[in-house]
Amino acid sequence: MKLAALTLGAAVAFGAVQAHAETMIEDQDASGTYSMEELQVAYPDLTEDGFAVIDASGDGEVDMEELAAAREAGVIAE
Repeated sequence: MKLAALTLGAAVAFGAVQAHAETMIEDQDASGTYSMEELQVAYPDLTEDGFAVIDASGDGEVDMEELAAAREAGVIAE
């Protein structure tokens, strides 16, 4: 019984950590910015309109500052 309780407790704790983990986005072309295609791997529901909101500079790429601002504003999940 103790083993079952410990196993359940560990599973719940691990799930809580995973729920708060930051979404990982891979910069596949090593450009230092993220394209819509790169962001869609992490955020499959991202639309062109959503990308345009995140891409504040309108240059077709999302830099780290734009990504951080979008996360802080709740536009995309962390």
